[in-house]
Amino acid sequence: MNVYRGCTHGCIYCDSRSVCYQMKHDFEDIEVKRNAPRILEEQLRRRRGTCMIGTGAMCDPYIHLEEELQITRRCLEIIKKYGFGLAIQTKSARIMRDMDLLAAINARSKCVVQMTLTTYDEDLCRIIEPNVSTTAERFAVLEAMWDAGIPTLVWISPILPFINDTEENLRGLLDYCVHAKVRGIICFGFGVTLREGDREYFYKKLDEHFPGMKQRYIKTFGNSYECSSPNSARLWEIFDDVCHKQGILCHADEIFGYMRRFDGVKEEEQQITLFDEE
Repeated sequence: MNVYRGCTHGCIYCDSRSVCYQMKHDFEDIEVKRNAPRILEEQLRRRRGTCMIGTGAMCDPYIHLEEELQITRRCLEIIKKYGFGLAIQTKSARIMRDMDLLAAINARSKCVVQMTLTTYDEDLCRIIEPNVSTTAERFAVLEAMWDAGIPTLVWISPILPFINDTEENLRGLLDYCVHAKVRGIICFGFGVTLREGDREYFYKKLDEHFPGMKQRYIKTFGNSYECSSPNSARLWEIFDDVCHKQGILCHADEIFGYMRRFDGVKEEEQQITLFDEE
């Protein structure tokens, strides 16, 4: 489920800006699904069995508006009420506000908190993710979740070619994951995807902050959807080595299987869709 459509985090690489998602308004002009809690409760009330509910894959559930509107919190209250599990993804330390509900859901069923990390360098973080919690603040959230007994996963994505695709950056992020005792790390590759809508915004920001970088991208990748780092082979070696040595899950199928699994529920009842009703 996505209770907001659009985002104010300002991440320069955001795929959700792509025109294929058919957003009819400016990306920063947030569409608010005020009736999401009602729709969610109606659906959960009708369910014959419990399952995991996911949120945050397209639009962050803890954007700035959540402080005032608290739609995400109301949805968490409903998930707790009906005994469902939760897999929630964010880049924001605002999730700490709802620690009471996350812990309650985890105690009764299952709660998995996913945090995206992209750069170990705090100054670079302020450029490529200007309006969201810093990497250090997100690391603190991961530690707090561990202390509360709530399992965590990290998305290392994206790794921008020629910007943060360094061994130093990856090792810094992996060190955070190890110290925060994350259960798994999701990485689909070291690079970034670009398509219409997303690409134009990304290039605009490259011109603002990294003069000459847009031309380097165009020369190297043309109009390719997948823009892979030339350092990918070495970065994969480091990633696999650290994950295996530390016992961290790193295979996507295994991690998604863990997130979707709700013990004691029939296989066909393990997923739910909250339709995008107006």
